[in-house]
Amino acid sequence: MAATLQTVRFMLQKVLSQTKLSTAGATFSRFCYSAPFLWGLVSFYFLKSGTEPPELSFWFWIYASLGGVAQILATVCVVALFKSRNFAVGITFKKTEVLQAVLVSIILLQEGVSLEGLGAILIGLLGVLMLSDQTNVSEAQTHRFFNRATGLGIMSGFLFAISAVAYRGATLEVSMPSAMTTAMITLLWVVTLQVVLLGVWIYLREPGQLTAVWKARKSAVWIGLTSMGGSFGWFTAFSVQNAAYVKAVGQIEILLSMAVGYFFFHEKLTVREFVGVGFLAISVMILVLII
Repeated sequence: MAATLQTVRFMLQKVLSQTKLSTAGATFSRFCYSAPFLWGLVSFYFLKSGTEPPELSFWFWIYASLGGVAQILATVCVVALFKSRNFAVGITFKKTEVLQAVLVSIILLQEGVSLEGLGAILIGLLGVLMLSDQTNVSEAQTHRFFNRATGLGIMSGFLFAISAVAYRGATLEVSMPSAMTTAMITLLWVVTLQVVLLGVWIYLREPGQLTAVWKARKSAVWIGLTSMGGSFGWFTAFSVQNAAYVKAVGQIEILLSMAVGYFFFHEKLTVREFVGVGFLAISVMILVLII
């Protein structure tokens, strides 16, 4: 569910970033239009159930804040990436988060993977290298692998990996009756923080973008709704399973993004890009099989 809604949300963000909003504006639309719905949902839950809000530990605030900031930066990177590469390849670069989440998870939460998992990571790395190889005879050889699209993709994956592991750490600090209620509490704080931080940044650095976000509300509100639904799915999964494994299952998004790129944006993959996606798909299948 999370991967499906996320694919739709990235599709909408790509349209907005190309026509109406800046990179930061398209990113902000995701958070600001999901926050009101999320506040309403959480308020309704507590009023209807009579449940007391949980006491949140120091480490909850650290993990949730780290994840929120990392996700803002990662989303900005991936929206900018859409302007450099086509939709399916942009999403695939972003999906290096699965490979990087394993290492981040070991460092932050001491949650590791098996030897088979390491093999899958190396296969996925090969796919990433093939996707980043933009062969052009007029460029220097080093530019084939070291280019703007590669940098944005790898950086977005690293930041998304940090955010995923941090979110799992935050959910583990919340004491609630179910995984879904735990996800709601964590997501509420994260989205609120993101709205404030990115809103202030846009107000100070990009005058007029807040007005543009409001004018784009007929489209942007759907970004908010799909963002809330997708994030709710991710956060619920994070509360019950290793973040690296959650993201591995979510790699089905690669196939969904390829379908979106083909049917909605009329984009084609080159042979090299198709092979690169294939290696990443094999990596994903191995990871799923060994969970």
